[in-house]
Amino acid sequence: MKRRNFFRLAATGAAALSMGTSCKPSKQDAIKSESGVQMPTEPPDYRKSIKPVFTNTKGKNAGDKVILALIGAGSWGTYLILEAAKSGENIRIKYVCDVDDTRGGRAISEIEKLQGFRPIAVRDMRKVYDDKEVDGVFIETPEHWHALAAIRACQAGKDVYVEKTISHSISEGQQMIKAAMKYERIIQCGTQNRSADYALTARDYIKSGELGDIVAVHVRELLDGPVPFNEKEDTKAPDTIDWDMWLGPAPKVPYNISRNKSWVYYWDYSGGSVTSGGSIHQLDLARLILGNPDFPKSAYCAGGRYFFNDKRDVPDYQMTTFDYGKFALTLETGECTPYMQKEGPDVRFGDIYPKWMQNSTRIDILGTKKMMYVGRMGGGWQVFDKDEKIVAQDKGIFPLKAHILNYIDCIRTRKQPNGNIAEGHHSAVMIHLANLSYRAGNKQLLFSPEYETILNDNKAAALDKLAYRKGFEITKEI
Repeated sequence: MKRRNFFRLAATGAAALSMGTSCKPSKQDAIKSESGVQMPTEPPDYRKSIKPVFTNTKGKNAGDKVILALIGAGSWGTYLILEAAKSGENIRIKYVCDVDDTRGGRAISEIEKLQGFRPIAVRDMRKVYDDKEVDGVFIETPEHWHALAAIRACQAGKDVYVEKTISHSISEGQQMIKAAMKYERIIQCGTQNRSADYALTARDYIKSGELGDIVAVHVRELLDGPVPFNEKEDTKAPDTIDWDMWLGPAPKVPYNISRNKSWVYYWDYSGGSVTSGGSIHQLDLARLILGNPDFPKSAYCAGGRYFFNDKRDVPDYQMTTFDYGKFALTLETGECTPYMQKEGPDVRFGDIYPKWMQNSTRIDILGTKKMMYVGRMGGGWQVFDKDEKIVAQDKGIFPLKAHILNYIDCIRTRKQPNGNIAEGHHSAVMIHLANLSYRAGNKQLLFSPEYETILNDNKAAALDKLAYRKGFEITKEI
């Protein structure tokens, strides 16, 4: 994408996205935690495996066909695969895979119109992975399947586009990186704002010093609501769904339509409002604009079920504060604000900036000189001085198409994608820490960036150690 001149200082150019993490061990990290949490003796082993470029796997020429498949054919998966099908004449969609036979019909019929032949409908993703003709997959399952599906794809020699949030625990993200590096497979995380050119101009502006030193960053995802929820009774699973495969790594439970259709309200399948609503998008965007800072030193989440005393696992409101030493970052999420609005098509695809005051997905970056508002999904950014004076700005459009094209280009070139798995893991860890703090009783969690370990709470550390069902394990050796 062509970069634009947007403020009086010359743009310095976008720095390459780093795949590595730079952490210096502290004395505190090297000893056993005073709270009794068992500390690892070494940093996570995935860091030794990180490669900026893949050289052992062959790419494709521009004229070669790229064969793709969809894993998980819900509404967003359907939208995504249709965008991929429209992205170039040398793109072919061979499979639409879903464990539920009632899903995927629209994707199949629309793809058939676009490419002239009907993609194959399958229930089991392993049939897709066994097909050597398939180059890449789009993983659009519920969150508890993301890591295992991506790891299996890498092992099968497939490149991966995996939806946000990319993992269901801290260790899952680590294992995904190891799989990508060991098998030299592209993993593009579904945080498409990393393919927005205005995100890079915002980063350049902050790097120029015009905003001053960063003091605080506020990220929000405030959705319509409050929303009532009535959990249905357990029933026999309909013949149209492979319920055991839908559950996958999660605990075995009877079929329940509430779990099936409203899985975002259950910890077994979801990260709750901080993931399902999309706050990971603007959290990851904020990290990119700030120059991809490392893991925070601590996380404290306050929240609860304030509006409906129902059987949902997840809170309807959360406020998390992350300590980065030189600045604080807050993440505010919930579904109790009917007066807040996301960006509409006029903002996402036009030249109009969001109405910042009641924008539900706004990022505020406060510097010692000026402040910046940032909007996701094409919202752009504006910098304000005193008296609401706009002193710099840049606009964009919804970056999904650019993100898909970047994924397909990386399948061909073997370059690392914009939403690379290492940065996806960094952002996902913040989501996990927010939820673990809440689930541990709204407790501040001290975190070791070097060892990626919670230092002061055994309950939170235990909650992050997922138990997988037999046949769906994620093992240490990938």
